[in-house]
Amino acid sequence: QGGEHCYYHGQVRGNDNSHACTHPGCVSQFTIKTPTDVYKVRPVVILQIIHLKLPGHCCFVLQMPRSVFEEMKYLEVMIVSDHSMVRKNLSFFPHLMLCGWYFIMDKRILFNIPDLEQLHTRVVLVAVEIWTDRDHIPISVKPLELLRDFSKYRQQSIKHHADSVQLLSNATFHYRRSSTAYFGGMCSVSRGVGVNEYATTSSMVVSLSQSLAQNLGIQWDPASKRKECGCTSQWAGCIMEDTGVQHPQKFSKCSISDYKEFLLKGGGSCLFNRPTKLFEAANCGNGFVELGEECDCGLRTECCKKCSLANGAHCSDGPCCNKTCLFYPRGYSCRYAVNDCDISETCSGDSGQCPPNLHKQDGYICQVNQGRCYSGECKTRENQCKYIWGSKAGGSEKFCYEKLNTEGTEKGNCGKDGEKWIQCSKHDVFCGFLLCTNVGRVPRIGSMKGDSTPTSFNHQGNVIQCTGAHVLLDDETDLGYVEDGTPCGPSMMCLDRKCLPIQSLNMSTCPIGPNGHVCSGHGVSICTSKEAHCISNSNKSLKLKGNMQLAILYSGVNTNWKLGKTSTLLWKCQIPLIPVSQTCFI
Repeated sequence: QGGEHCYYHGQVRGNDNSHACTHPGCVSQFTIKTPTDVYKVRPVVILQIIHLKLPGHCCFVLQMPRSVFEEMKYLEVMIVSDHSMVRKNLSFFPHLMLCGWYFIMDKRILFNIPDLEQLHTRVVLVAVEIWTDRDHIPISVKPLELLRDFSKYRQQSIKHHADSVQLLSNATFHYRRSSTAYFGGMCSVSRGVGVNEYATTSSMVVSLSQSLAQNLGIQWDPASKRKECGCTSQWAGCIMEDTGVQHPQKFSKCSISDYKEFLLKGGGSCLFNRPTKLFEAANCGNGFVELGEECDCGLRTECCKKCSLANGAHCSDGPCCNKTCLFYPRGYSCRYAVNDCDISETCSGDSGQCPPNLHKQDGYICQVNQGRCYSGECKTRENQCKYIWGSKAGGSEKFCYEKLNTEGTEKGNCGKDGEKWIQCSKHDVFCGFLLCTNVGRVPRIGSMKGDSTPTSFNHQGNVIQCTGAHVLLDDETDLGYVEDGTPCGPSMMCLDRKCLPIQSLNMSTCPIGPNGHVCSGHGVSICTSKEAHCISNSNKSLKLKGNMQLAILYSGVNTNWKLGKTSTLLWKCQIPLIPVSQTCFI
């Protein structure tokens, strides 16, 4: 089926701190990392020194739902190589005509060097785009400019589905780092991007790992926290060390904690679907069930041999596959809800995999009517203050916003126009400068630009604190302003520092029943990246009676439903799907 294109991971015998991977294809490559060195060999002639540790856990015994961190996640990456990369590799041009196979071989094998198994995450290459004729955007040596231009290019020109799209360039960045990416941007079409300088293959793997980590909400580890973060000398440094190390192998405890926080806030919902189509040819043994396969665990087991299920086996792995290789029954919990805007997923009864990770529709009330759901996260000013300044911080009183943000000064504003602060209208004061209480000297995320602006007032007999600060991420996002999706009034939400009616935000909606409630008040509207639909409060599809079907038509919403054997109707409100294709461009 197109040759053997799977990857194998392992260690050097007797060295627990080593890491190795190989791709035994037509252009064999082999890489070994020890705490002090990286060895890269072509062709592979010493496979016998590798003790293989293959991915996949068939017939995994599962007694309870996995947490979102423990569940295996799949990061689908698309690589774009600019024209300078083509010119640099002109000697390999004949291979480029074969869908860029040789050209990308280095990049693909390097994906597998960082120990992403620590994060229970596998990086999967799903598409490649090579600019063989010209650059499709200006290649700036200022990576933040390049990042913004590449984000626009992805939104306008890239139709492939990917969780993150990474640009590789032969340009030399005028920047303290060799890559940059939008922090926490994973799964977003506009922010799930990164740009990377390609000097050497060994340095590129580090920058690419760091770029993907930034997309996953993982911060840099400052030198002052090296001991706290657990970066031991045996690891030759950690991947996100701010000081820079030559061959980092592991993510620190701080990085793992950041990733967990990202997931628990509702980030990374796209990581929970297992890819069924890869960039490479289908192959039994690569750990992904592809066309023509019943199973593929990456190794032989009693459940799955030669990618066919054993007699009597329903499944070979997954949260919904029990220890006897049978499906867990419909309704069995396989993934917990992580917050008020998430829902628990349950097994379908006919698959070993947990369904896609879904969250409530944007605009839902959350956290005891204090917040609104937005992109799977419960947004409040209180939560944002705690995220930036720590658990002791809190959101300032409404008086602070009404008093300061209308003044248009460094202490309160709705942004800046050149050198002039913009006054907030009275309608938009709760969407401007973020004001908090109990603010410390140093934020727990990002870095401060300038000083904080502490202000206090005696209001109704109480002294209230109103402190703001411009806290910048590496991508220059300013956390010092109220986030999009934060409530700013009854049925109102912030968007681009404006307070707007939720109804005007053009969110995908589900049918409204005769009682005026979404899903007739019997469930919640849930969303994936592709659609919104209703589920009942008991996490089952809605059973409708009598003229309820007429209510769907009466609602005036474009709906799609299917009728099952038990006369169960599933409401679905369709929005455009993203076409999926793994064809590379030449």
